[in-house]
Amino acid sequence: MKNKLFGTHTGLPASELILGAASLGGGRGYGAATEEIPKILAAYAEAGGNFIDVADQYQLGEAEEIVGEFIDPQRHNFIICTKYTRSSEVNPMPANAGNHRKAMRQAVEGSLKRLKTDYIDIYMPHFDDGSTPLEEIARGLEDLVKAGKVLYIGLANFPAWKVAAIASTIPLAALQIEYNLAQRTADRELMSMAGHFGLGTMLYSPLAGGLLTGKYRKGSSGRLTNSAPEGYLEDADTKAIIDELEIIAAEVEATPGQVALAWALTKNAFPIIGVRTLSHLTESLKSLNIQLAADQIARLDKISAVTMGYPHDILKTVQKTY
Repeated sequence: MKNKLFGTHTGLPASELILGAASLGGGRGYGAATEEIPKILAAYAEAGGNFIDVADQYQLGEAEEIVGEFIDPQRHNFIICTKYTRSSEVNPMPANAGNHRKAMRQAVEGSLKRLKTDYIDIYMPHFDDGSTPLEEIARGLEDLVKAGKVLYIGLANFPAWKVAAIASTIPLAALQIEYNLAQRTADRELMSMAGHFGLGTMLYSPLAGGLLTGKYRKGSSGRLTNSAPEGYLEDADTKAIIDELEIIAAEVEATPGQVALAWALTKNAFPIIGVRTLSHLTESLKSLNIQLAADQIARLDKISAVTMGYPHDILKTVQKTY
């Protein structure tokens, strides 16, 4: 696995694929089997991976504990990104959830303890809570850096204008967003905004919950089986995307999921791979060996493109290309 610099404002060499730890543990009644977890972590490290993404809410804190146990003997070799907002409790009280300073302070102390470390490489709110002032979030995160508890700070699931407002006041380093062939609305503002500010961009759900592997059209069950809106698993747009993935997969002798992940790797960002079994990880890692041709990337770009909307559509008619 190759390393590349995390954004343009850090000198941090990060693995091109991030290991997502959301399924490590059983605190929420689902996740990787206990015997699979050490195999997954060891195989990711053996492949050259050094970047793990977790959050205090994942498996009610158990995911952080598992990651902490794994990295404990070799903490200096790993980049850990963790997040707060929803707490590690099942039903947190209002004073222990959200993005305000009190929740932030309580969350970071809990994460440090569970991760068995005295610093977190990348720390960010998990969601925009819609109520905490941006200044409070920005200054709170900045104080954590000054205290040495956090090295870099970022935001996850925030509107572009709020990210831009915070990035204009403090040294923001990271952005975490959902992005895949079936969900490219981030192209309207978030992706270009991240490029403008030089943010290391982390892409979660690069396989759209397994949708882009084509498994649902074959009758397999998964995360989206009961949660996806009616018709989503095989609407016209989705069908066209998966059809094209299967055609290109045959061309490069890979699977549709591997091609979808290889496409995400072309977007100057860091896809987060969430796995529940060692075989899931092994299959995802094979995407690193796929070199999509320019024509294949263009075909996938075209078939998955979203309408840009106002003001982008009108600007195309008046702006000149020199």
